[in-house]
Amino acid sequence: MLALAEIENAVEHLPRREFSSFSAWFEKCEAERWDSEIEKDIDMGRLDSLGEEALAEFNNNSCQTI
Repeated sequence: MLALAEIENAVEHLPRREFSSFSAWFEKCEAERWDSEIEKDIDMGRLDSLGEEALAEFNNNSCQTI
């Protein structure tokens, strides 16, 4: 497996077109990992208290817009 420094160096030296393709792939990969982590947190109930708090604020008409 390549060391992080080698990967960074390879990415820095990609031609523009290949860098764009890599960047799109990386963003998709990062989003999929994020989605997976959120789904795992939801399944494990880690976000239940935040949901309950939001619903309580909504039901009490105490929501604030930003």
